[in-house]
Amino acid sequence: MIYKSPSEWRDAPQKKVLLFGMSGLGKTHVSNTLRDSGDWFHYSIDYRIGTRYMGEHIADNAKAEAMKVPFLRELLMTDSIYIGSNITFNNLAPLSTYLGKPGNSEKGGLPFDEYMRRQDQHRIAEEAALLDTVHFIDRAHDLYGYDHFVCDSGGSICEVVDPENPDDPIMSALAANTLLVWIKGSDAHTEELIRRFDRAPKPMYYQPEFLHARWSEYLSMTGQSEAEVDPNAFVRWTYAQALAHRQPRYEAMAKWGVTVCAEEVAGVKTAEDFETLIATALERS
Repeated sequence: MIYKSPSEWRDAPQKKVLLFGMSGLGKTHVSNTLRDSGDWFHYSIDYRIGTRYMGEHIADNAKAEAMKVPFLRELLMTDSIYIGSNITFNNLAPLSTYLGKPGNSEKGGLPFDEYMRRQDQHRIAEEAALLDTVHFIDRAHDLYGYDHFVCDSGGSICEVVDPENPDDPIMSALAANTLLVWIKGSDAHTEELIRRFDRAPKPMYYQPEFLHARWSEYLSMTGQSEAEVDPNAFVRWTYAQALAHRQPRYEAMAKWGVTVCAEEVAGVKTAEDFETLIATALERS
């Protein structure tokens, strides 16, 4: 770890952390709090993916839909209108919508092969965005004058790294330049996340082996064809299993850094609160 003790952390002229864990446990809340303090640079992996690496895919998909409408097609063909995504740190809907869900096209679903193609695009983009972290640490300091840096990673970071491999290139680069901080949820948090997802299911990235297995299992269990699957029903069914699939991977990643509880993170209201929380986590480790 780049900070070996609470005092080393508190005295560090540059504080650099990467937050990881399940979506909905406070990564973006803490990152926004730190950014709003004025002393921290906030690097969002999902935002980087949606702008730098998948922005063109997202825009082209929207244009393809617009081209189906004669009125919009004519305007696009004459360069009379512009279509782009308005992705922000707190609104990642353009990225989620592009990733989509497999199943019945009349219910907004994608053919499974197309769904997997977009999943693979996301994997490539996420790996690149994670490796960009070091560049943004330097950029934040040299260009904008920020000493402190927080990387708000996506919930799927555990799907694109191998934390059991000490030579994993992404884990090695991140651990050499940031303090990895796992925001750990309880069983109650998991149940709440499942309920929240059930109310508003959204696309996510998973390892292809996991998705292929779940897709085959779902088709067998329901007796449905690919074209009959309700996209929301499938992703709801998959989500609870995905949380269980990700938990041991997060735990393995946590060995590279420190762990804090979601309840502790909920109490962070200022940058000073966060610095105290990390000092406490280092003392426990």
